[in-house]
Amino acid sequence: MRYTGTHARGIRLPIINDGDPLPKIVADYVTKASKSEGFSLRGDDIIGVTEAIVAKSQNNYATLGQLASDIRQKYPSGQVGVVFPIMSRNRFFNILKGIVKGADEVFVLLNYPSDEVGNPIIDMQRFDEISDILKALPTGPVPADKFKEIIGDFKHPFTEMDYISLYESIGAKVYISADPRDILKLTPHVLAADIHTRFLTQSRLIKAGAQTAYTLSDILSQSVEGSGFHPEYGVLGSNISTGDRLKLFPRDCDAFVLEIQKEFEIQAGVKPEVLVYGDGAFKDPVCGIWELADPVVSPAFTSKLDGQPYEIKMKMVADTRLAGLTGEAQVHAIKEIIRQKSGDIGFDQEGTTPRRYADLLGSLCDLMGGSGDKGTPVVLIQGYFDSYAD
Repeated sequence: MRYTGTHARGIRLPIINDGDPLPKIVADYVTKASKSEGFSLRGDDIIGVTEAIVAKSQNNYATLGQLASDIRQKYPSGQVGVVFPIMSRNRFFNILKGIVKGADEVFVLLNYPSDEVGNPIIDMQRFDEISDILKALPTGPVPADKFKEIIGDFKHPFTEMDYISLYESIGAKVYISADPRDILKLTPHVLAADIHTRFLTQSRLIKAGAQTAYTLSDILSQSVEGSGFHPEYGVLGSNISTGDRLKLFPRDCDAFVLEIQKEFEIQAGVKPEVLVYGDGAFKDPVCGIWELADPVVSPAFTSKLDGQPYEIKMKMVADTRLAGLTGEAQVHAIKEIIRQKSGDIGFDQEGTTPRRYADLLGSLCDLMGGSGDKGTPVVLIQGYFDSYAD
């Protein structure tokens, strides 16, 4: 009997630079790791590659000047009303710098009581008290100075940043509201800056009378003055590179994952499943922040990772169908049920929460690889498709 199920290893790579043959490097270093650490590679292995090194190898970067040029082209009036951005130094602050650089007047409407991924703008213990005060104010967006008179100087519980002051420090005029349509009281030229709800926000703004209404996925959706770009996500999924440059989400990832499969066939004689991963889809239990600041967990993956697991709920089956059995008889019976599961949603699946392979595996990779100094931008997952019956 094999006593281990799914296990994952972070794989160390050299520093990746523009133009590096990343598929070959990934296959090379995973193969080296297997020989050095004494484990075998198998055909049902899974290789996760962080989006950051894919984008870096593609040189998918843009300067704030290039971003500003795109803003000037899309907002010839010179006004931009930025609606419901997340509160982030690494994710949004540099984007806002580029917007301010490309416009004459920028209004920022922050969501209340938190942004869409859970970054709070108030002390949640005072939520009811603050809400009652805000309800007594005139309708419409609340100016930042008036908001601060009510809440005081609030700092993010993790980063200790005052995001209202941070965004104001570069010339943006900050307002607070839970209704995105309030931005239209300031300007009819708007930019939906939320991530997962951007199309709903854009639609609501257009219906309410917006004259110009883009989303962050429209900004740098094509090259501007030689910049990097992303045709589907624009600057969504971007991250700070330097003070005046953004690293964008990687492009052409469908071809990239297939190239890695080919390299493994050449170097190791196996054909693993491959995904590119970004932020994991998990929520911090202390602060309530949902970590998914990227537009998706995985922008691309090979065919076997399309779909979701179909698994029986072993503890439920043991307590119902197999009640009264013990020992080897119980083990044998549950293995037979696993082998014979039909794949139809029904009793076997009852009690499990269906999630997509790409989201589950991307979250595992994000936790394993880390975003700091672990130096393991590739994650090897083995035994994931095994069951108790194998």
